[in-house]
Amino acid sequence: MGTVFYLTKRNCLVFLRDRSAVFFSVLSMMIVLGLMVVFLGKMNSDSLVDLLAEFGGERDRALDEKNAAYLIQLWTLGGILAVNSVTVTLTVLGNMVRDETRKRIMAFYVTPVDRVKLSLGYILSSWLVGTGMCVLTLAAGEAYFLIRGYGILSAAALLKMVGIIALCAFTFSALGYLLALFIHSDSAWGGLLTVIGTLVGFLGGIYLSLGSLSEGLQNVLKCIPVLHGTAMLRSVCTEAAIGETFAGLPDMVGDIFRKEMGVTLFLGEKEIMPWQQVAFLLVYAIIAIVAAALVNRKRKLKDR
Repeated sequence: MGTVFYLTKRNCLVFLRDRSAVFFSVLSMMIVLGLMVVFLGKMNSDSLVDLLAEFGGERDRALDEKNAAYLIQLWTLGGILAVNSVTVTLTVLGNMVRDETRKRIMAFYVTPVDRVKLSLGYILSSWLVGTGMCVLTLAAGEAYFLIRGYGILSAAALLKMVGIIALCAFTFSALGYLLALFIHSDSAWGGLLTVIGTLVGFLGGIYLSLGSLSEGLQNVLKCIPVLHGTAMLRSVCTEAAIGETFAGLPDMVGDIFRKEMGVTLFLGEKEIMPWQQVAFLLVYAIIAIVAAALVNRKRKLKDR
């Protein structure tokens, strides 16, 4: 395991020493977070306030506006964390593509280092940096809420959030590593990142509420891991806020909100439970790792 540790450390340092890569990774997270909160958050919170007034009769509109704004911003934060768990891990895996294009990886191949350990070094470094960046985004979001007077999530909720972030980052690190095995130039990898960064928000039901999509498209998205990661993050983020926002209304109103906004997912009429979503993400990660091992094995045979 010592070899894996040093390879992981080397890959983390290679990324973190590239100050421009780190700066733009953080900047992109902050820009997307700000845009989502200012534009989509405002639009969704206004719609939610109108809905509360329609269902609730006599209500405190000022309190509803505050609760709705907090709820939608938490919902937005969960989506941003899911996006970052994909984009940041892929950015870190660019180290592998650069190592290949600059022939550095050949230096590893001529050493006794097993290719499995080499692969783990890339995957684990992507996982660690991706998790760290997402936790940093979570901390920035919580600081923003505290400044705005909303308070912060409970310690239990924050621990759950970190656990889900780590799971998502691991899954997308494994999937990203498998993708990187088929990319052999920096420009191609950069183009792929652009495409994925554009699509991931829609694939995860992040930029649009799940209820606004057709049933057929929803079913397709439920086969993609990013949607389940987003749903788990949003479920933990919004649990307490939903209770406060929909206080005094029938429970079914909150349940409809969860379903329409993609906080809870259903397969037919049956709700998909959190443990099933965890298993789903782990299965994707395992399949990606096994597939990557087979690809590496075929490459090794060709090298001989």
